[in-house]
Amino acid sequence: MADRKEDDILSEKDEPESEDETYEVVDLTEYARRHQWWSMVFGNNSGPLAEKYSVTTQIVMGGVTGWCAGYLFQRVGKIAATAIGGGFLLLQIANHSGYVQVDWKKVEKDVNKAKKHLKKRTKQAAPEMNSFFEEATEFVKKNIVLSSGFVGGFLLGLAS
Repeated sequence: MADRKEDDILSEKDEPESEDETYEVVDLTEYARRHQWWSMVFGNNSGPLAEKYSVTTQIVMGGVTGWCAGYLFQRVGKIAATAIGGGFLLLQIANHSGYVQVDWKKVEKDVNKAKKHLKKRTKQAAPEMNSFFEEATEFVKKNIVLSSGFVGGFLLGLAS
């Protein structure tokens, strides 16, 4: 019966009071306490990984995911470096053979123009990047064991 009243209250809140839609912030911890199915689906703990799994499990999970990420990073990096280097090499051979005439002054001018544009864009994106770094730092602090396992696995993946 109490759930019925709660649903009626929620449906009244869902209707916007004006043309601009309003949104209600839902606290998931309170919601999980009131609705038992939430706990059955997502588990009793909804906090950081440090509360859910043992240290060994966290290190293994972090290490395996880190190794996979490092291995993929290494493979994709090699492919990208080969493609870029190969393209540059072919361009140099074509230039040396006379098939292509490269105006290096214009290339240098365009690169400098791109650098200035990039510097301008990075200054605009600084607040967004700062918030991203703050969130990432907070995640690492909350899950230090998992993060250290990930870093170790990533380095092993790069080396293999």
